[in-house]
Amino acid sequence: MIDFAEVRRNKSEFDGLPGQSRSVLSDIRRFVLRRPAIPTLIESKSDAVREDYEHRIRQRLALSASEYAIMNIHKIGIAVPGSLVFEEFLEGEAVERCWPGHLAKLERADGDFENQNVYLLGRKKRFLGLRYDLFGLNVVPLFTMKTIKMQRMPDPADLDSPRYILYDCSGGYPVGMFCCYVRSSIDELGEMEQSQVFMGVVFNFYGKKDWPEKHIVNTAWERIHNRVTANILNRFKLLCENKFQRDVAAAKTIDPELLTG
Repeated sequence: MIDFAEVRRNKSEFDGLPGQSRSVLSDIRRFVLRRPAIPTLIESKSDAVREDYEHRIRQRLALSASEYAIMNIHKIGIAVPGSLVFEEFLEGEAVERCWPGHLAKLERADGDFENQNVYLLGRKKRFLGLRYDLFGLNVVPLFTMKTIKMQRMPDPADLDSPRYILYDCSGGYPVGMFCCYVRSSIDELGEMEQSQVFMGVVFNFYGKKDWPEKHIVNTAWERIHNRVTANILNRFKLLCENKFQRDVAAAKTIDPELLTG
């Protein structure tokens, strides 16, 4: 569950918004140890459903798992129009409130969301001045994210109004791609909320699909990554829905006619 006690510590925050990252220990508790309220991982055992989701995304992003050892896709429904959800994802507040900023600091290069750097534990210098990579964890930055494809406004011909951003990831231990994909819900798939948000990652450790210890390393990493991603999406859902409800309430206060609209 979301820690509302942390939200209440800051009186200036609107009730219900997730609190900002405060420390490494807080990030571990919030993102690694906490069981997310809503499971988000699209399980591989649901082959038909997973294949449908992957096909829809691949059609537009050319995102394929064939070249990578790891591919994970997470999904969550959000009761907010897709245009607002996607713009919220690009805003800095989403990083501040939904990302484990002390575990892995996400920093925009020149303030641009299209190019970002990730710093392990916020370090911008090598650990103790050591030049060794230490399995990619002593690289600064840990990895970089550069936009290779983005659709901020959907094509009118696309009925599910997709918006997305696809990043190329390189540098430290991951070499692959990360994407955020937002579209309208599809009734035939039993989706209830107004929008659906997908977060997908495909990569190889150190650029090698046949990483010799992948049975150990990949499994451990996937478990941690999936838990963190699920908590990020749960917090992002909370952020979007509460801000949207606040804005609707404010609009009705300014224009009472909206109460009947």
